Amino acid sequence: MIVRNCAGGVVFNGDKVLILKNDKDQWVLPKGKIRSGFLPTETAINRVKHEAGADASIISTAGENSYEFFSLSRKQAVCNIIIWYIMESLSDHYSINKEEGFKDGGFYPVEQAIDMITHSQDKSLVSLSYKKYLALKESKNKQIYA
Repeated sequence: MIVRNCAGGVVFNGDKVLILKNDKDQWVLPKGKIRSGFLPTETAINRVKHEAGADASIISTAGENSYEFFSLSRKQAVCNIIIWYIMESLSDHYSINKEEGFKDGGFYPVEQAIDMITHSQDKSLVSLSYKKYLALKESKNKQIYA
């Protein structure tokens, strides 16, 4: 089995979250393999920019998950271990990278996005990340006005 370390972002813009439709017609979050010499944080930021054309910054960790699949091209099982980050984009600008095989995407209201997302663990990740995102924003606002 091939084990790949990956990183990705749960990107919020207000009450919306960034999701992408891949070449398998699955609604997913931006993520990618951590290449040699790169940190997970750099990978998450770079994948969000590369796959969705969105500028976002990391505001917290979101957790880690993994999944396995059989790669037809590699003719063996692959396990992706993904470190997730809660990210914020101050703009709702995006540009889907169709050359990477993405068909659609954008910033969608969180509840709508959760309904659209294909994999249940990604649905849970977005839901929990949104709660943490709101708590972090509230805490930041309290510090500003204190």
